[in-house]
Amino acid sequence: MTTAAPAQGNVRGKAKEKAAPHAPGAGPLLRGWRERRRVSQLELALRADSSARHISFVETGRSRPSEEFLLRLADHLDVPVRERNSLLLAAGYAPRFRETPLDDPSMGTLREGLEQLLAGYEPYPALVVDATYSVVAANRGIAMILDGIPGHLLAPPLNAMRLTLHPEGLAPRIRNLREWRGHLLHQMERQIALQRSDALREVYEEVAAYPVADPGVDAFAAGTDVPYFALPLRIEHDGRLLSFISSISTFNTPMDVTVAELAIETLLPADPATAAYLRARLS
Repeated sequence: MTTAAPAQGNVRGKAKEKAAPHAPGAGPLLRGWRERRRVSQLELALRADSSARHISFVETGRSRPSEEFLLRLADHLDVPVRERNSLLLAAGYAPRFRETPLDDPSMGTLREGLEQLLAGYEPYPALVVDATYSVVAANRGIAMILDGIPGHLLAPPLNAMRLTLHPEGLAPRIRNLREWRGHLLHQMERQIALQRSDALREVYEEVAAYPVADPGVDAFAAGTDVPYFALPLRIEHDGRLLSFISSISTFNTPMDVTVAELAIETLLPADPATAAYLRARLS
């Protein structure tokens, strides 16, 4: 998708570059992403087969990068697909990546694939969320866990973070709420630091402000014979204590903003008792 970095030229070419400064364009945005990733100009130049001088010229607006070179820098800085379009627009280029609504007919194959994937995970709970944790799709395992949640929290658009941490949502049923809440908030903090999403920050500020009731004796803190390899979600359901390990997957090399921001989360049984219960309820 990218090509080699533009040649820096000879001394005469560089002098011409100085003599014809450009408007800042994408430079400040690029510098912001480089600083956010804690990468020096020299390190970025080495990664992109360029020079620190040229990176500096791009960031200050003295040199206008080619479209392909800008995309290569964005790739080395792990800039989100949505923000790569912003970089291109700031530099005077057309956006490279589409943003197709998930209900568009052209996304039919993707929707079908997601539905088959979620069904394939049953009886284990699984769902698909977007960049702000709005629920795009879910299977019967998730529906079972959400049984009894008030209707106002289930009204569209459903938000996984709100459903989990709201005092009227799953929060009162989660036996290790403080640990799980801390994990989720830290996860969102990392995403906010890596992205520039005001919408995600709004969700974070909302759920972080929810009151946390004293859960009393925490079954997780009390210890267990199960050798957990990751922090479990321990939640009560119909008088039973279920334990899950969360796994999240995304699409490789997405070419569409919508697809790039989708994530598939599965809740795998963390112990034999949970697995047996799910099979008995949903198989």
